Amino acid sequence: MFEKILVLTDFSAYARKSLECIRDFPDVKDVVILNVVAKDTQVKAWDATAEINKAEKKLAKEKKLLDSSGINVTVRAVAAREGEIDSEIPAAIQSVASEEKVQLVVMGARGKSLVQNILLGSLTRNLLRFGDKHLLIMRYKMPGDYVAKDRSLKIAKPPEGPDMLERFGANIFSKVLIPTDFSQPADAVISSIGGLRGLNEIVLLHVISKGESEEEIEAAVKNATGKLKDISQSLSRSGVKVLPRVAVGSPTEAIRSVAEEEDVSLIAISSVGRDALRSGRIGSITYDVAKTANRPVLVFRLRLVYNLEF
Repeated sequence: MFEKILVLTDFSAYARKSLECIRDFPDVKDVVILNVVAKDTQVKAWDATAEINKAEKKLAKEKKLLDSSGINVTVRAVAAREGEIDSEIPAAIQSVASEEKVQLVVMGARGKSLVQNILLGSLTRNLLRFGDKHLLIMRYKMPGDYVAKDRSLKIAKPPEGPDMLERFGANIFSKVLIPTDFSQPADAVISSIGGLRGLNEIVLLHVISKGESEEEIEAAVKNATGKLKDISQSLSRSGVKVLPRVAVGSPTEAIRSVAEEEDVSLIAISSVGRDALRSGRIGSITYDVAKTANRPVLVFRLRLVYNLEF
C-alpha cells in the first residue's frame, strides 16, 4: 500500500522513535528522511548552507537506524524560505513529498518543544489541514514524569531518548480502529487496511450522532449493526479478527473513547466523510480526532471526490 514513505525529523526523541514504525509497513521499499532547517526569527546572521551541512551529518546517523531493515533509505536536508515558519516549513515538506513521489508522510505529534497538552504542534496541524499526502501522526505513551496531570499548557522537558517512549502495541497494525460512516471514503480505508499483511485485529466503529427520538436512535443502531456485521464477515474471510461496535453521541468523543477502551495501536480514518465530501481536504471530525486523540492517527487523503487512489 505504501511503498515510498517520507519521515520528518527534528532529531528529537519523538522523531527518532517514529522511525521504528517504518518496519511495520509490509510493502515499504523506499524511505526518505527529511529535516527542514529554518531561520530563527531572533537570529540576524544565518547561513543556510552551513545549517544544511550540519543537518546532513545528523541525518547520516538517523539513517543508520534503518540500516538492517533492507529498505532503501535516502536522507535530505532542505532550507525553508525565510518568512512565517508555520507556513514555510510545511511548504518545504510538501515540495519534497511531491518531488520524491511519496505516498505517505510520517511525523511525530510533538518534537523538541514538548507542550504538555493533547493538541498538535503547529507544523503537524498545518500538514493535516493543507497537505495532499496520506499522513501518519505518531504518538507514544509518555513517561510519567513528563505528563501534566491537568493537561494544561505546561511546558515540560522532552524525553531524552526514544527508549523513554513506549509504543501502543508491538506493531502499529496490531489493533486498528477504523471509524466508518458507511461512505465511499470510509469503505476505501477499510479495504486498504483490511488487506494489509500482518494485520491482527480491526475494530469497526460507527457513531450515531443524530436522532430526534429514542425510537429513531434505536432504528439507526439496528441498521448500523447490520451493516457492520456484513463488513465484518467480509473481512473475516481473509483471516482478520474484527470487532464491530456502535456508539451513540459525539463522533470525536466516541472515537477517542473506544480507542482507549479497546487499547488500539492505531486509528485509521478518511480525511473526509459523507458530510464533508465536497467541502475540502479535511473533515471536521477527522481533524478533531487527529488533533485530540492520544493514539497514532493515519489519515487517508481523498484524491478527488469519488475517485479514490490509495
